Amino acid sequence: MKKSEPKKLKVVNEKTLIVTIDIGKVVNMGYCRCPDRTEVKPFKFHNNREGFNKFWGCVSEIKAAKGLEEIVVGLESTGAYGEPLMHYLQDKPVRLVQVNPMHTKKLKELQGNSPNKTDNKDPKVIADIIELGHALTVVIPRGTAAELRRLTQARERSIQRRTALFNQLQDLVFTTFPEFLQVMKNVKTKTAQYLLRHHPTPQDILEYGLEPLTSTLKRVSRGKLGAACAKTLYEAAGKSVGIKEGQASIVLEIQEILLAIEAGERSVALFEEKLSEHLKQIPYSPSILSIKGIGEITAAGLIGEVGNFTKFSAASELLKHAGLDLFEISSGKHKGKRRISKRGRPLFRKLLFFAAINTVRKGGIMHRHYQRHLEKGMKKIKALIAIARKLLGIIFALVRDHSKYVADYLEIQNLKLAA
Repeated sequence: MKKSEPKKLKVVNEKTLIVTIDIGKVVNMGYCRCPDRTEVKPFKFHNNREGFNKFWGCVSEIKAAKGLEEIVVGLESTGAYGEPLMHYLQDKPVRLVQVNPMHTKKLKELQGNSPNKTDNKDPKVIADIIELGHALTVVIPRGTAAELRRLTQARERSIQRRTALFNQLQDLVFTTFPEFLQVMKNVKTKTAQYLLRHHPTPQDILEYGLEPLTSTLKRVSRGKLGAACAKTLYEAAGKSVGIKEGQASIVLEIQEILLAIEAGERSVALFEEKLSEHLKQIPYSPSILSIKGIGEITAAGLIGEVGNFTKFSAASELLKHAGLDLFEISSGKHKGKRRISKRGRPLFRKLLFFAAINTVRKGGIMHRHYQRHLEKGMKKIKALIAIARKLLGIIFALVRDHSKYVADYLEIQNLKLAA
């Protein structure tokens, strides 16, 4: 793949009006700077239709009065509070860019040699960063890609809530029946959850009896657990040191948590079903799915996090978007280690990392590359990050060229030439 470097984002010329916004939950702060360095004093506008129209009217008047041709609107990378405004502006004749909050934090001290942070100061700092050419293009997902992003984020939140519930469940079980965790090992298994639902305390296990317990374990675990496990659990129940005071209330909470876990698993399954449906509508999804080790859920998540792979001109831009671009801190004789910046979308980075794990397994397309990194003395985690970076480059090339992945492509081409 031909290596291409991203061009420095040059968005400002003598006909460009720079407009910046400091996003707030209720009130935003707008600011305009003209090419002749004249500026409009920062002004407030609300996060509603009336406020947005007021903002756009003010910007349009300044553009017309100064005879300018282009408007660049910049804001910090922000969360939910900035999304309605960004979607409002995407249909206007403007170029949307964003700046890294880390940059504004460092640059604002240059203004007045003070770390002072105010609503009036922040939009001016954002304008300075845009003039320096350090802004990033905003890619707002549309249509199916937008659905993929929302579904991916919803699935991730459901998984996080489910993980928190499992942690709570484990704490409660340890309080009432600590030996249960020593026998069953993992409360995430269907068998463990079944027992906690029907026989959550040591007394329940003893009352149930050894023979019925053995039969139940065999049935629920589909033969994986049998008499030996049942006997160990039954004996542990007889010697349990679990507390009995307030036990009924703890059991009630355990039942509620188990119900919440079931609901969470249904949510995750529903989100994954919808992800698969929407993925089929993305024209270049077959290119990504042609990579062995990247399944539908991962592919859908990657497209959702990127928004649109075709909007990027170089793989290195995508690396920055993911926070997988490298940096080092060296000075004089000190040579710093190269690390990833992590100044990108964390979920995008996570999806690539787990995709890398799938591809480096024995028989995977990146197994040999991974082994070479390890042979050079690279740590496993760094080797996986290197594979994740390589995977992203491959995905970019496949989408760009409208092609599918061919394993051992170079070796096949050499054999054809030799023949």
